Amino acid sequence: MRDICLSNKTYKLEQDPYMYQLQDVAEPELFREIYPYTETPKIPFNYRRVPENMPKDIYLTDTSFRDGQQSRAPYTTDQMVHIYKLLHKLGGPNGMIRQTEFFVYSEKDREAVRRCLDLGFDFPEITTWIRASKQDFELAKSLGIKETGILVSCSDYHIFRKMNLTRREAMDRYLGIVSDCIEAGLRPRCHFEDITRADFYGFVVPFANKLMELSRESGIPVKIRACDTMGYGVPYPGAALPRSVSGIIYGLQHHADVPSEMLEWHGHNDFYKGVVNAATAWMYGAGAVNCSLLGIGERTGNIPLEAMVFEYASLRGTLNGMDTRAITEIAEYLEKETGYEIPPMTPFVGRCFNLTRAGIHADGMMKDPEIYNIFDTEALLGRAPKVAISATSGVAGVAYRVNEYRSSIGEAPLPKTSPVIRQIYDWVCSEYDNGRITVITDEELMSKYHACEG
Repeated sequence: MRDICLSNKTYKLEQDPYMYQLQDVAEPELFREIYPYTETPKIPFNYRRVPENMPKDIYLTDTSFRDGQQSRAPYTTDQMVHIYKLLHKLGGPNGMIRQTEFFVYSEKDREAVRRCLDLGFDFPEITTWIRASKQDFELAKSLGIKETGILVSCSDYHIFRKMNLTRREAMDRYLGIVSDCIEAGLRPRCHFEDITRADFYGFVVPFANKLMELSRESGIPVKIRACDTMGYGVPYPGAALPRSVSGIIYGLQHHADVPSEMLEWHGHNDFYKGVVNAATAWMYGAGAVNCSLLGIGERTGNIPLEAMVFEYASLRGTLNGMDTRAITEIAEYLEKETGYEIPPMTPFVGRCFNLTRAGIHADGMMKDPEIYNIFDTEALLGRAPKVAISATSGVAGVAYRVNEYRSSIGEAPLPKTSPVIRQIYDWVCSEYDNGRITVITDEELMSKYHACEG
């Protein structure tokens, strides 16, 4: 007979959930009906919906110095320190960017950790990601680190095919490593790699239960980071495991008693679902979503940190102290100081994200920027909306750009019917009539304006 008890979450009588046991299968479960490999992955539905359970406190964590560095040239020590300062500024006084993680393999990385620790910031808390060895645990502890990430791959793709282990062997190895981490005086953060291709009830839940037991026995919090390593997660209600983000978060909480503050989502953007999956994880009970600046990360990248800043504000109605102008500072620094090229259409940070080229849009912008600008980008990001001059800009686009310049020097705007505007517009038309295909540069436009003014 199963016991019933009063839930301290729903305040209703609930049956004790079934205690799932490890299924130590002889052959790997690869979910070929979902992941046929030679075809597009499938999204099956079983129509089992779970309740939303957004925590009171939700926040961001950062992996720019770990996952973010795995897909680009490594940062210098000075660059890491400067970016860390900008993360602190962006996160604000309430520590909305709660943590960031560093490698500590090289002396360069360790020096960056020491210098960032010397700044004395409470947030983002510096954590590490290290190899699962006692030597590395002691190294992290010697630097003054309190929490470290540990890789605990949980799909049979990794357990059988990468590590050549059985599920029982993998679980025993992982539990030993986590115990060593606790013994070394560190808080473990277990990265459940490839969770969206894992046997959820046959391995993930039994393993999570063992970790929670270990946490209760030791008195040390053991975090679980649910890693959608390949970007297979989906946000759709009623989608089946192992792809259901809501199902994964609910299952870890309901069947393994993982509290929200110890549950984190880490996603990738292979199928363009990085942001919506992260928001879904928040909505169904994850306390944190793990991101990287500009989404820089393995393959198609991670969840963009700046995207989740605005997602948080949209869901909660407040930035809770976050300084969004730091996003522009970060983007400019990464481009100018590290050589990273930001794709121009990238939301919030690309040079074209609030730029319009269509004349009809420019006409609307002249009347009221709110018509075509997503929000007050000048107030929130320090970037006023722009209009590019091209073959489709029309006279309104020319007038907008000219008047933007005139405003910067304290002069009154000119109407679209102004002879100066018409002369510049006729020149633009002639450029494209003669075969030009590139946009008119600011320098060209201003030169033509001064010539017509003179």
